[in-house]
Amino acid sequence: MQYEYFVQQLINGVTLGSIYGLIAIGYTMVYGIIGMINFAHGDIFMVGAFIALIAFLCLIALGLTAIPLVLFLVLLIAMALTSLYGWAVERLAYRPLRHSFRLAPLISAIGMAIILQNFVQIVQGARTKSLPPLIEGGYTLIDSETFAVRLSNVQILIVLTTLTAMLVFSWVVGKTRLGRDMRACEQDLKMASLLGVDIDRTISLTFVIGAGLAAVAGIMHLLYYGSIDFYIGFVAGVKAFTAAVLGGIGSLPGAMLGGLLIGLIETFWAAYFSSEYKDVAAFSILIIVLIFLPTGIMGRPEIEKV
Repeated sequence: MQYEYFVQQLINGVTLGSIYGLIAIGYTMVYGIIGMINFAHGDIFMVGAFIALIAFLCLIALGLTAIPLVLFLVLLIAMALTSLYGWAVERLAYRPLRHSFRLAPLISAIGMAIILQNFVQIVQGARTKSLPPLIEGGYTLIDSETFAVRLSNVQILIVLTTLTAMLVFSWVVGKTRLGRDMRACEQDLKMASLLGVDIDRTISLTFVIGAGLAAVAGIMHLLYYGSIDFYIGFVAGVKAFTAAVLGGIGSLPGAMLGGLLIGLIETFWAAYFSSEYKDVAAFSILIIVLIFLPTGIMGRPEIEKV
């Protein structure tokens, strides 16, 4: 049973880590370009989950029963509307303070996070909102007399969606004009501007893409757990930020690796020790890693330009 139980927790940890990794990418993208942490990003994820819930319920009420079509439409709606929130955060909380002292945008982002939390709490209420299971079924990988290892269709969808999003985004960063502009801004904002890169547009699109990925994570969270509330953005945001730092803030592969590690640590600790201290375990591992690897697992040491 120990082997089967370990495999089951491994599957659960990878699934949870995939959600954290998608959120962590938003943190690492913004930090990579403008060197600041977007602490409103976790609440953008929460807004995306609520938009997805409303879209699901509306489409079902309209009589749409084809689950693949519903998922596709919800994905488009949630990504589009959540991206507007990401753009608004950059436009209101970051752009006016970009040349101010470094703590000003940080404080502004925390303020935006509180505004988003309270906005959703007032509009949707403080109670937990639930969604009936839309994707059921799965596969039994190992069926012993004492324990059966199950891989659900929702878990398969989450992992495949995460891999697809990572591949598409890696292509955007590596092969497109926008990706070249983003890499140029990451190296030197002033020089990129002198070479004709529209910095404001590039940074806005970075926030928009990060918010779109957060919306995907919100949909996956909603499908996996079946319930959300206005506070999930803070909890998931802190863990995703931890994942970004653990993997190496500024590194996209590091963000995904950090997300997977946080998900696995959290899941295995809850399974073998105590679920009450799973967050303590994740943050303890982070502290240990940063003591020996201050830049994270895949991070690069920051070189100050003079």
